[in-house]
Amino acid sequence: MSNLSVYTNLGASNHSLGIREENDFYATEPKAAELLLDVVPELNNIWECACGQGHLAKVFGNVDKLGKATDLIDRGYGATEDFLQSKEPYHNGDIVTNPPYKYAKEFVEKALELVDVGRYVCMFLKVLFLESRSRKELFIKFPPKVIYVSSSRINCAKNGDFDTYTSSAIAYAWYVWQKGYNGESVIKWIN
Repeated sequence: MSNLSVYTNLGASNHSLGIREENDFYATEPKAAELLLDVVPELNNIWECACGQGHLAKVFGNVDKLGKATDLIDRGYGATEDFLQSKEPYHNGDIVTNPPYKYAKEFVEKALELVDVGRYVCMFLKVLFLESRSRKELFIKFPPKVIYVSSSRINCAKNGDFDTYTSSAIAYAWYVWQKGYNGESVIKWIN
C-alpha cells in the first residue's frame, strides 16, 4: 500500500484522492444527531452553527430542541452567519455541530466562549482529532466530559452527496464538553 493510500484512508485532508470541498462541507448522516440525543438527552435550544443543508439541525428541530441553525455559506437551510466572527455575547443553550475540520479547534474554543457554565458544546469530529500538540493544550485546558466513539462508521458526504459518497473509511466521535467541567475525560461507545 502506498503512503498516499494510507494517509487517504486515515482521513488526512492533505492526502485525499479528490479535491476537498472549498469550504470543507461534508454533511453528516442524520443518524449521528439521533445517537447524540440518545446519550445527551438534556440538550436544548441547540445552535447548529455549521448547519450545511440541515442534516443534523432537522433532527434537532423534529424533537423541538433546535434554537437556531447557521452556516457561513447559504446552502438553502438556516441563516448565513460566520460563527467564528459571531458578535453574539453568549448563547442561552447548547452548541452542536460537525465543524469544518480545518477550523475545528477554533469552533470548539468559540463555542465554549459563547455558552454559559453547565451548557454543552458537542462537536462531531474524527477520532484523530485527539492528536496534535495544539489540540492537546485544548484538551488540558478544556477537557471534554465524554467522547462518544462511534463503533460503526457514520458517513459524512462531500457536498451532502450521499448518493455518491455511500460509506466512510473515517472513524468519528461526538466530543462533548460541559462548560466548567474539570474532571477526567471519559470515553464511551455508541451504536
